[in-house]
Order: sequence, then C-alpha cells, then structure tokens
Amino acid sequence: MSLTQHVTNDSIDTDLLRRSVSTTLMPGFVGTTLPEWLERRLQNGLGAVCIFGQNIVSREQLIRLTTAILTANPLAVIAIDEEGGDVTRLYYGSGSPYPGNAILGRLGDVSYTEEVGRLVGWELRKAGCTLTFAPDVDINSNSDNPVIGVRSFGTDPSAVGAHSAAWVRGLQATGVAASPKHFPGHGDTALDSHLAMPIVDVSLETLRERELVPFRAAIAAGAKTIMTSHILLPQVDPAYPTTLSSIILGEVLRAELGFEGVIVSDALDMTGASGILGIPGAAAAALAAGCDLLCIGTENTDEQMDEIEAAVLAAVEAGVLSRSRVIDAADRVIRLAEETRADFERIPITEYAWAMEEPSFDTKRIASSFDLNDRATKWVASAPETFSVLRLETVTNIAVGQAPWGPFAELEASPDSELADAWRARPVVSRTAEDTHEIVLAAHAPVLVIGKDNHRHPFVRELIDALRAERREVLVVDMGWPSDDLAYADIATFGASRLAGRALLELLTP
Repeated sequence: MSLTQHVTNDSIDTDLLRRSVSTTLMPGFVGTTLPEWLERRLQNGLGAVCIFGQNIVSREQLIRLTTAILTANPLAVIAIDEEGGDVTRLYYGSGSPYPGNAILGRLGDVSYTEEVGRLVGWELRKAGCTLTFAPDVDINSNSDNPVIGVRSFGTDPSAVGAHSAAWVRGLQATGVAASPKHFPGHGDTALDSHLAMPIVDVSLETLRERELVPFRAAIAAGAKTIMTSHILLPQVDPAYPTTLSSIILGEVLRAELGFEGVIVSDALDMTGASGILGIPGAAAAALAAGCDLLCIGTENTDEQMDEIEAAVLAAVEAGVLSRSRVIDAADRVIRLAEETRADFERIPITEYAWAMEEPSFDTKRIASSFDLNDRATKWVASAPETFSVLRLETVTNIAVGQAPWGPFAELEASPDSELADAWRARPVVSRTAEDTHEIVLAAHAPVLVIGKDNHRHPFVRELIDALRAERREVLVVDMGWPSDDLAYADIATFGASRLAGRALLELLTP
C-alpha cells in the first residue's frame, strides 16, 4: 500500500511520519559488516544504504554484506558509486578494469558504451547492489575541472547525450538502476563541490542547449533516478544550490524535463550542500526542494542519523517542510525498490555474466583513443631500451579516492605478467607536492613522466619544465583530462583506470 494512502488533510500518524523520513535516508557506514545500529534502522524502515570502497575487501564479503542488508529490509535500496572507470568501488583495491567515460566518448561507438554499461550492471547484480550512481553525464566544458574530467564522455552535448543514453540502457538491461549525474551539469566549473560551492553563471537557455542535453537523453532512455549537484546557478536560482532548489528540481527537472523517477541528492556531507546549514539542516532543505533519497555521506553514525531525523521532523513541525512531501519522497523510494526487485526476478543473470571474473577489453582499441604528439609517436616507434619512470602523485578528488591507478595498478595487480617482467628493470621514482628532496635520476637518461591532470598542479608543471630544460629525452603522459593546448601531455590517455594503464604499458613496450 502506498504511504500516501495514509495521508488525510495533510495529517499523519507520528510513527508513520518517522518511518517515512527514515525511508528517504541513505547513510554510509564504517566497516565491512553490517553494524547493529544500521541493521536496526533497516528493520525499522531505513530506505537505503550506500556502499563505498572502504566497505569492500572481497566480492564474497560484499555479497554477504548486501545479503545482510536485504535480510534486514527486503526493500532496501543498495547503492554504490561504480562508474566503470577512475571512480570505482568494486575495484577500489586494485584499480578498474573498465575504460572510463572519456575513453568511451573518444572511441565514439555507442554500442560499445552500451556493452560497458551492461557489464557493469552484471557485476553489480552478482554483488547484490541495486543502484549505481552512474553514468556521469556532465559535459566537461572546462579543462580545469577538478572533479569531473575523465568521468565525462566529452565536450559535445549531442555525443555526450548519445553515450549517456547507451550506458543507461546497457546498465538497466541487467535490472540495476542508473543514476545519471550531476544535475543539471557540473562540467563548467573549476571548483570541487566536495570542498567549496561552485558557481556556474549561465542562463537557463544555455543550460538547455548544453548541460541539459545528456539528461534529456538519459531520461528518454529510462533512467530510474537522477543525482543532483551542489552547484549554484545564479541566473536560474540565485539563492540555493541545485540540491536545495525547488526551482531547478521542480520547475526544470520535474516539469520541463518530465522526470518522474527518484531524485537523489549528492552526498550531503559535501561543503556545497551543508557548508552553511550543516548536514541535518541540508537534509530537511533537500527534501523540501524535491529530493527523494538523501545520500548522507561515507562514514555516518547512529547518533548522526538521530540528528538528521530530528531536524527533518522539526522542519515538518515548523511548516517549512510538508508532511505530504515527505510521504511522496518515501513512496518514490519504495516504488524504486519494488521495481528493482521485480526486475531482478524477471531478468536472469546470463551464464556469461556468472562465469566472468572481471571484464576483458581489447587494449589496442583502448590505446587507439589516446592522443599522441610527434614526440610520443617517435618514442613509441623506437623506444629507448633504458629509461627512468617518474610517477607524479597528486591529490585526487574525494569521488576518486585512493584507488590504484594507471600502469602502476596494472603492475601491482599482475606482478608475474610479461609486462611486469619487461618493466621491472625500469626504476620508478615518485614525487608529490610535499616532497622537497632532490629527485635522483640517471644522468642524461630518458625519462618517462606519468601524472594526472598535469597542467592543474604547479609543482608538476615546474618539474616537467625543469626536466625539459635539462635537454633530457622526456616523454610526458597525462592520464587525466589535459589542458586544451596539451602543453603537458605528449600522450593523453583520458583515463587512469587499470585498463588504461595496461594499454599504456603495451603501447610503450617494444
């Protein structure tokens, strides 16, 4: 029975209201087993749980965890941030074996993108997850973007829309729900909303022509949820960021785009959402604005959940959040869970998917998406027999986290491979912005420099400039999103997944 059937004249039993509030909440937690407090809340109606990389140590353990969640609440939404690229949770300990969106966009084959989405879906099905916060459908129109970059399919709205729709179709063909993000578009910013409030000062008409195009395509493809962004669009709503804006969520997403599914907030522990209101206040405001499912954060506690529920109930009591809005949000979450459960029963996991330990891709096809300049082409044609490797470690955004990346992930994951044997004799020196010691490299020997988003980090630019000034033979690889002029990228891979790393190793191995 729909919860709205209990509502009469905007009045509702207090216990039912409390349960409805709980249904809209999606916390994270600490540990690799289901905590008692979370189990109890699930039994009492908590609507969702979000699983992060630190909650996973093996596929078998993850299955036990998701089984425990569904045992406590068979209608719980089990969400995960698996994008199939640099942002990975299933492969947080080893690096992703998927291409990532930017590589898929550069390959330009939407059927290939759809197959990648399908493979991600099968892996999530086997693990017991029901919703993934993907695909990232942002248009990366700003090459200085610190949070989107290679998570984007590209810069052309039409192409990004086509790949977004394909990924949604592929994923949801397995029964797992998609969540295109970050509405209405996080690509045109140079700030990270985990740490600040990005401002995108463009008109609604510009949004319609650019940022909203992929969301329209994803919605037309049947996306069951949409995730919001914590960005301020002053020409659309000068007062509130998207997650807290009834104008953007109600008038644009619901009314103009016609989206009827679940609106999911991006994590409310991010500065862009809760920097002023705090997480409890942001939760109440997000519900009032039109969010249905609230992503709370990564390491939430029972006490914190009490504070959030109390803030939401206080907002209802104060009249700033209606009871019917809470019930409507809870209804949407429950319908999502019911539809997903029905899809799981209707769609059997294929024999191929059951047999797949991890996906396999043609690395030559992946390497064909890389951008190489003349220097790189000459190096590949006649690679030096000996050279040093300089690994540049920069601070990653919170969404990516500390997952292994690039060729280093591949060499760590496959230490006995022929590639590992070929590269074992090449010394690797790591460098961070905090390092002050002198870099010791073989005198006048060629140097292979490997980093991510090289142009965005002053210490990286200075180091590369210094190496080039020494007239060394220097080859610079950027495994992030390079600057438009490719000044610090002889090879741009547009992704740092383990698969991209393996493709790079094979490209550079004679």
